[in-house]
Amino acid sequence: MPEPIHEISEEQVAVAKSSDENSDAENHKSEGHEANEEENIASLALPEILKQMETIINKDDAGSQYKKFNHLKEAANHLIHEENADHKKEYAAEGHSEEEYSYHNPSQAKLSSLLHIFREINDRYHKEQDENQAKNLAERQAIIDNLKHLYTNTEPGTNLFKAIRQIKEDWKNSGQVAKSEFKLLNNNYFHHLNQFYQMLDMNKEYMEQEYAHNLEKRQHIIERAKQLEVEPAVQKALNELQYLHKLWKEEAEPVSEEFREKTWDEFKEISNRIHDRKGELSAQIEVEQNENLEKKNKIIADLSKMASPEKEPNHSYWQTAIKKVEDLRSEFLKLGSVPRKSSNQNWNDFKTNLRNFNNAKNEFYKGLKNSQQTNLDQKLKLIQTAKDNMLSEDWEISVPLYKKLQDDWKKVGHVPRSMTNKVWDDFREACNVFFNNYREKNNAVNDNWKENYKNKKQLLEELKEITDSEGSVEKIEHIKNTWNSIGKVPREKLPINTEFNKVMREKLKLNKINEYDLKEEGLTENQLTDKARKIKNQIADLEAEIVKMENNLGFFSNSTRENPLLKDTFEKIDDKKAQLESMKNTLHQIVTGEN
Repeated sequence: MPEPIHEISEEQVAVAKSSDENSDAENHKSEGHEANEEENIASLALPEILKQMETIINKDDAGSQYKKFNHLKEAANHLIHEENADHKKEYAAEGHSEEEYSYHNPSQAKLSSLLHIFREINDRYHKEQDENQAKNLAERQAIIDNLKHLYTNTEPGTNLFKAIRQIKEDWKNSGQVAKSEFKLLNNNYFHHLNQFYQMLDMNKEYMEQEYAHNLEKRQHIIERAKQLEVEPAVQKALNELQYLHKLWKEEAEPVSEEFREKTWDEFKEISNRIHDRKGELSAQIEVEQNENLEKKNKIIADLSKMASPEKEPNHSYWQTAIKKVEDLRSEFLKLGSVPRKSSNQNWNDFKTNLRNFNNAKNEFYKGLKNSQQTNLDQKLKLIQTAKDNMLSEDWEISVPLYKKLQDDWKKVGHVPRSMTNKVWDDFREACNVFFNNYREKNNAVNDNWKENYKNKKQLLEELKEITDSEGSVEKIEHIKNTWNSIGKVPREKLPINTEFNKVMREKLKLNKINEYDLKEEGLTENQLTDKARKIKNQIADLEAEIVKMENNLGFFSNSTRENPLLKDTFEKIDDKKAQLESMKNTLHQIVTGEN
């Protein structure tokens, strides 16, 4: 048998060679991974980059990902700079002076916040890493001392095989140390390991056990590497191969000379074939990126169509389009990267078409706002005319005038929502003053207000007795119509009207019917106009509520009726749409004079 020191020297050569090969493979893998990572980052949009940075910060190992974070930071700064430049060009294109330009990109504030948080995390990470490396250095030095003790002061009866396996296991499981310490520490460890093997001298039985154990490890590693050759997920195969090389260095050394080169060459050839599959990975990524590009271009085309509709768009069109564009925007941002050569153009096309849509939408509502302002001016003129003549008693001229004012009011379109109630209240008040004065002057003799109160009191008592039994709705309608036909009551008895309305609401709720569904007869023109206004306001509120509920559905990944979590929501939307349709029909009947 060769001398132990000769045997160990060859083993050390094999270990060193294996380490070099593994190191090359790992470096090659790391460089390829970083290149792919940079390419992927370059194809991301700014919101996606900020989202990834936020995701890294929220991870427990955020500090260890500082390289990726820095790549993301550089990409974000680049995109923000481009956005600022584009914004400045648009500002100058609108005729403004560049000296007056001032713009704070909202994404810059978020980026600065993320950088500040990561800087603190990274400082803590490096501080903890330094502490851990110092602790690991002490642990590894203790292992070397135990190894040295094993061959210099071995106690009788010590199971050397078990002891050396434990030392090697401890060494494998010990954490990283600083790079400046590692080489000397590692050489020191193998020096004493060499001394230990020399101490064994002619202990052939132990060496055979050690060689056999390590050879079995190598064979298991080789078998697993063969399986990785046909692994469909190329990236997974490359990652696991890196782990197998680490395992080879730490747990499969040494073996007998006859198997040393043979097993390593076989493992190295398999590793090379797996690394050659990187072309497959690039092909897979290329296919996925081309598919993403096709989908994103389709979204851009849809945005372009919605920004320039074939027919003249109205309010309903833009409300529907806004929701659809938001869905398309979310879908665009969720899609993965595209080929690097198309990334900037694709992102710029998306931003341009999204901006075009928003500009077209804003122009529409700007024009709508202008028309509403014109309508407001017209209604203010009608109000002023009504106020100027509300005390007139020249009935032959004033009565036709007020009827014309009311007709003209109906013909004028919408006004800004914030002014809707105010202008209507002002107009109605002026009209009411005139017509009340007209009725008082012409019908004072015929108005028996006390008798009216007596009749209304009786109707109120009848209303209170109504339940939800069959025929109750017809009774309610009859009482309501009779009430409308009765004239005024004395001023001190006016609270009966409030009480009647309160009881009426309770009975309508009890019978599950809305007030606007009642068939009312004998209403005056003012009463019909007032009822129509109330229904219009209710329709607007109900439409807004339906739009809000439908928008909320968009926050669910599965927003279809098949989603059991949304069953109640869809039922409520359906009920409100049915209620909306009924209210529109009632309004139509009032406007056309069918009610």
